[in-house]
Amino acid sequence: MSKELSPELYRVIDANLNRLKEGIRVVEDIARYRDNNKELSSQLKQLRHKAKIEETLELLKERDSVNDVLRTTIKSELNRTDISAIILANFKRAQESARVLEELYKLHSAEYSENFKQIRYELYALEKSTLVGN
Repeated sequence: MSKELSPELYRVIDANLNRLKEGIRVVEDIARYRDNNKELSSQLKQLRHKAKIEETLELLKERDSVNDVLRTTIKSELNRTDISAIILANFKRAQESARVLEELYKLHSAEYSENFKQIRYELYALEKSTLVGN
């Protein structure tokens, strides 16, 4: 089952792992510092810490953020109407990244794939409870 991943896939994994953690962190910090919501910020912090892999050096070796072909910000990324829009955008960012990681790790590690699937589903539940209640 375990197959070695190509350098190009490590680059995809690196970008998505960073994006996943960054998206969670934005929502976590809003819950923590703006809302003083210890429960939600703690849940998000635990989830962010769960988003890890062992091969961090392989990821760093393949990182090439300087030459990212979509590095430039597009106008829609600059438009947020309110704090809820920021929270929603970052939940979506994290969920999408978790899905990419889940799919790619189907090639390499069922354990990692399942971990990112669980993270994604926890994010769905937290997004709903945060933005619309139970």
